[in-house]
Amino acid sequence: MRQSNDRDGRLTSYPKESEEGNMKKVMVAAVFAVALAILAANALGSAKAPARASASSLATASVTCGKLRTIGMAAPITGPASDIGNQQVRWAKFFVKRWNASKANRNQKIKLVTGDTQLGVDTAFAVKVAQSFKSNSKLLAVVGPAGSQEVVASTTAYKAGGLGFVSGSASRTSLTDGHTDGNRRGYFYRTVPSDAAQGPTVANYMTKTLKWKRVYIIDDQETYSQGLADGVQKILNAKGVTTKRDSISQKDSDFSAAIAKIPSNYQGIYIPWQLAPQAQAFGQQLQAAGKGHIKLFGSDGLFAPGVWKIAGSYDSAFPYNPTDPVVKAYVKAHGGNGEFFGLPSYVAAQVDTLAVTKACKAGHGKTTRAAVRKQIAKTNIATTILGFRVGFKSSGEMKLPAAYGIYQIQKNGSFKRIG
Repeated sequence: MRQSNDRDGRLTSYPKESEEGNMKKVMVAAVFAVALAILAANALGSAKAPARASASSLATASVTCGKLRTIGMAAPITGPASDIGNQQVRWAKFFVKRWNASKANRNQKIKLVTGDTQLGVDTAFAVKVAQSFKSNSKLLAVVGPAGSQEVVASTTAYKAGGLGFVSGSASRTSLTDGHTDGNRRGYFYRTVPSDAAQGPTVANYMTKTLKWKRVYIIDDQETYSQGLADGVQKILNAKGVTTKRDSISQKDSDFSAAIAKIPSNYQGIYIPWQLAPQAQAFGQQLQAAGKGHIKLFGSDGLFAPGVWKIAGSYDSAFPYNPTDPVVKAYVKAHGGNGEFFGLPSYVAAQVDTLAVTKACKAGHGKTTRAAVRKQIAKTNIATTILGFRVGFKSSGEMKLPAAYGIYQIQKNGSFKRIG
């Protein structure tokens, strides 16, 4: 109630009609607004539900194969690792070109879609490529990524899309153990031996052939590099070799501080890095500092003839068969340049293509990403340009990987196999 004085001075009481009425109106409006909000939320939820279902069903979504089937390739096309990335792309394209040129494949041709991961810049680029491939409903399998850290970063996107991905270079041992860097079994495969084979090959060559007693080890702080550095250092220490350890970043270009710490009486420096231009700069600065007598020893990530060209340096790399007709044809078509770092990506493209082809045939012109993954797991290629049969264990490792080879850089920048 409210009170007021009448004109004659009497105090009169009036009901609070306007205030109470307004309050009721506000309450009704509030209830109505809440109801609308609930309805809107329900409507929004039901609208989003199909999107979630769509994302979860990408693996089993039916794809009409048609006469042109699509696979993706994730590689560092630009950036500091572009040299090896473009080698991989050229080898994969070489396979696709040969496949499509065959009359037997005129109704089952392959389209290769590339994505630039810019290895050495930021793994976010690899994730972006993976998400793009995931969203491409026509894309059935992937070649790559190149770097082990890129595999780790992009696994979630590939698994969410139901995509199988076959790398021609990611060699970190733990990628296939099913727990250390996440579980990607049934999705991830590789056509290169793991670092479990590379590390011992390097350490044994250092001790048995080169007779090194003092080795300086520098990793580049990435998963691939650290894993190899750890493995080699452990073996060297067990063999009584004196080692010292340091790290640089893939973004470093001035190595004077790191070089200053290297004792002049050390015989070798192990640099399991991924960026060949960086290794070249390091070698040049090492020579300028008067320590060029200490030999460099790189890993497969530095197998880039003409880019890393510090003569006398050593390098380990995965196997290939130089006498294979396909390898000879590639060398001839590319001006005598084998670009052998990219060779396993040819086989990765071959694995994907055969899996897609078999899945499409089994599905009578239709298939799914899940069906393609099953075919990748069943891979059994009797003869490959790697020089051996290619098939996979359930972990994603090859069943019969050959040993890593040892190369030495010649004065003309070429890599000569010596072990």
